[in-house]
Formats: sequence, C-alpha cells, structure tokens
Amino acid sequence: MQLAHLWLTDFRGHQESEVEVGPGITVFAGGNAQGKTSVLEAVGWLARMSSFRGAPDSALVRVGCEKAIVRAEIVPANRGPDVRPDLIEAEIAAAGRNRVLLNRKPLPRARDLLGSLRTTVFAPDDLRLVKAGPAERRTELDDLLVALSPRYDAVQSDYERVLKHRNAWLRTWSRADDPATLDVWDEQMVRAGAELVRGRLKLLDRLAAPLGKAYGDVAGAAADVSGAYEAAWAGDVILDETRLDDVAPLLAEAVARSRSADLERRLTLVGPHRDDWRLSIDGLDARRYASQGEQRSLALAVRLAGHVVISDVVGEPPVLLLDDVFSELDESRANNLVAHMPIAQALVTTAGTLPPGLPAERVVWVAGGRLEAREEQGQ
Repeated sequence: MQLAHLWLTDFRGHQESEVEVGPGITVFAGGNAQGKTSVLEAVGWLARMSSFRGAPDSALVRVGCEKAIVRAEIVPANRGPDVRPDLIEAEIAAAGRNRVLLNRKPLPRARDLLGSLRTTVFAPDDLRLVKAGPAERRTELDDLLVALSPRYDAVQSDYERVLKHRNAWLRTWSRADDPATLDVWDEQMVRAGAELVRGRLKLLDRLAAPLGKAYGDVAGAAADVSGAYEAAWAGDVILDETRLDDVAPLLAEAVARSRSADLERRLTLVGPHRDDWRLSIDGLDARRYASQGEQRSLALAVRLAGHVVISDVVGEPPVLLLDDVFSELDESRANNLVAHMPIAQALVTTAGTLPPGLPAERVVWVAGGRLEAREEQGQ
C-alpha cells in the first residue's frame, strides 16, 4: 500500500495541514521544531496506533484541544487506476478512547486498523536498538510481529494484561492468602507468553539472512552479524525456531520454580517481558564491544532487515519514514544507505542537505506547522 493524501487537524503543532504524497520520495524540509517530524509521526500512528517517538496519545493533541484528527488516503496494492483509495480517519483523544473510521465506517476496535498501512521508521535515536537495554529490542521485535501479522497485537495485549493482574495480586499478597490463586494467572501467562515467544523465534529466523546482508551494505564491509534470543527462564536451552515445541513447557517450569521468589519480591521475575535479542558482530556483543560506527550501521541494518522481511511476507513494501537520519551519519554510511534503500514510497525529513544520490520527487517546506509544496524535482 501507499500513502496518497494526508490531512492533519490539531495534531501536535499542526492546526490544519494537508499534503499530497507521490509514489516515490517526498522530502519535508525546514528548520528545527517546525513540524516536520510530526508529519511522519502521524503516518506512523496510523500504522501502529502509537507514536514511534514513544509519546502518549495525549501529547499528540495540540495544546488546548480535545482531540487530534489524522486522515489519510491509502492506495492498496493491486488496485486498478479507477478504484478509489481507502480513507482512514483517526480521532486521537486527549483523554478517553480513540475513534477510527475506515471508508466512513467506524471500526469496532481500533486494532482492526492494523495492517491497513505498514511503515518502516528510521530515526536519529535508532542507536538505542543496539546501545539501550533489552526493552528496546523486545519492542522492535514485537512491532515487527504486528506488522507481519496483526493478530500478535492481541497476543501482546493478552500477555501484558495477565502480567499486570499477576503483579497486582503479588503486591497485595499476604501470608493469609492462598498462593494457589496464582495458578490461574500462571496458566494464562504461560499460554500467552509461549505464543509470543514462538512468534519472536520464527521472526528471528526470517531476519537472520537480511540482517547480515543489510549490515554489510550499510557498513561497506562484510561481518558476521547475528541475533540470538536470550531467555533466562529457558536455562541452558538455546531457543530458536527448532525448539518451538519446547517453549511452553520450559516457561511453565520456570514460572513454577520462581513462585517463591515472586512472592518474596512481589513481582513476576521470569517471562518474555524480560527476554532479550542479543545482537553481535563477529561473535562479540554489539552493545558492549562494537564501536559507535558499527552500532549505528547495525541499527540501520535492523530497520532494513525488518523492511525486507515484511515486504517478502506481506507481498508489498511498507512506506519508509526517514526522520532526519542523514544528519546522524557520516558521508560513507549516508551514501551506502541511499545506495541500498529499498524500492518503496518514502517520506524524508531534513533540516539541512540530503545526500546527492537521493532522488526526491517532491519537496514540501514546513514552517510553523504549515506545509507548502514549492518544488518538484521529478528525478
């Protein structure tokens, strides 16, 4: 699918903005804090129903307003020239529930929108995928899972719900309570957690080859790049796609073993919510031993590999969102990224100059939350 038209109302600093987007590369240019990233953030919200910047929905609503509205025309793949695009309308509430319409009809659940638009996001803080703690990498895996199969959004929600209830019971537990009450929560946690882990393992198998290739493309030199799934609850068992049937029994055993410690700490100490995707370069943990240049190349490779996998599985490429990425790259990596950018619709923001090889079809100038298409390069 591709984005054809976008309207923003009271979204961040945009009171009323509208832009037509071409099938190639559209550049949003302008000074800092003028609203460039907000345009990409709005598109990204439609894809995942959350901000890729990690902001709560309330922060997306313009100050003093009750809701923000994002409307977009999406052209699905394999549509004939005479078929009208889909219209997505999302009302993002400053407080309360959001509302989503598809072709003027309300969706029963907001998550039913998932799959209508897919994006691959490149942002300046992507380095956190390598340098930060396990939570960042878990989130990346889970977001990719949802992009591949929207049903995993419900799987994640189920696991998070059970984990929340289990932790709440542990916090209020007293010795007069029967610990057997945990049996119900344990069973549900194992069921949802095992399904989530199995999805992650199958995804890592798909990512392995594209990740290594993407790293070599961006870094300009081949290296042995790998990503291993680390779950302390699995003990000495190395979890990968060949051990899918072992996940549920291993997790159930670990939860049972940890019960006494959980009661003492009043916290769920084992489970998929503590797992990691350990990235390595030439056998060394990239988080600890890679140089910053290697880490940046690896972060870009993670995004590129995810894009390749989604394109292969879904059958069409996600929309590329590149938020001021080139300002963070040296000339070599910037040129390598441009040379190996997937063929897909792309929205790019910049406050400066772009690599000369980037064939922008349209430049939209952004100032004070206003959009103006002043230039079409037609390359």
